[in-house]
Amino acid sequence: MKTLTAETMKNSVAPHTDLLPEPGPWPRWCRKILGHHSMTLGVVILGTIMLLAMLAPLISPHDPYAQDVSHRLIPPIWQQKGSWEHLLGTDKLGRDYLSRLLYGARVSLTIGLVSVMLSGSIGITLGVLAGYFGGRIDALVSYILTVRLAMPVILVALALASLVGGSVKVVIVLLGLLLWDRFLIVSRSVTHQLREAEFIAAAKTLGASSLFIMLREILPNLIGPLTVVATLEIAHAILLEATLSFLGLGVQPPMPSWGLMVAEGKAYMFFQPWVILIPGVVLALLVLSINLVGDGLRDVTALDGRN
Repeated sequence: MKTLTAETMKNSVAPHTDLLPEPGPWPRWCRKILGHHSMTLGVVILGTIMLLAMLAPLISPHDPYAQDVSHRLIPPIWQQKGSWEHLLGTDKLGRDYLSRLLYGARVSLTIGLVSVMLSGSIGITLGVLAGYFGGRIDALVSYILTVRLAMPVILVALALASLVGGSVKVVIVLLGLLLWDRFLIVSRSVTHQLREAEFIAAAKTLGASSLFIMLREILPNLIGPLTVVATLEIAHAILLEATLSFLGLGVQPPMPSWGLMVAEGKAYMFFQPWVILIPGVVLALLVLSINLVGDGLRDVTALDGRN
């Protein structure tokens, strides 16, 4: 008769942890994001701003374009003579400040996202071609990159916007044509490292075309580093749009824009400082949250790569 020792009883009762399935990628990523406190803060702020922007037509208390000069420059609710009808006050034309902030978020986020999509398409295409083929193509792309880096973005944007005229479409095209250099540098570097990898050699052995290899083998490996670049470039594009709008060469009135709201309120900054503080603080929070998310993604992907 077989006797049960303490060791056999322990093994029969203890769970076989080595047989348990490993956690999937999403729970692992969620734990890493929650463990990165600054990234979590950035996600919360950015998510709140994006949610408010998407719901602006539903939660906006007033029409952002409606003017009422008899109610101009009403202070926010926390100041004397504030009104619950206009929680954040009104501007010099009597337009509700909260409504214009909500719709201004839509403008800033749209310009940032679309311009980065355009610039990313240009930079990634040039970078992958240069890194994969090398030789003369790499030399030509490097020359184009050198010419681009020699041009200051803000000065070129100001000059072109003054010639063409400011509008949302013009700002998107200008920023899309000027902010592709980081995408090119990162995609070129990663592609240059991947082209000698074993899975690329195996794809070539199986007769895969260069286009197939670049689209199906190389591009998926660029998603991680390029996501970090995209977040930082979105913040850069939003700041440039605010600068152009502040100087009168970006979004044109009466369309709400945070940079334009600061420009319209600069004449009253010594008497009603809230007219520039409110859009300035919200703009700073948006850019800060995007930068926190970008830095957090960089740290999380670096840790994931080491593990």
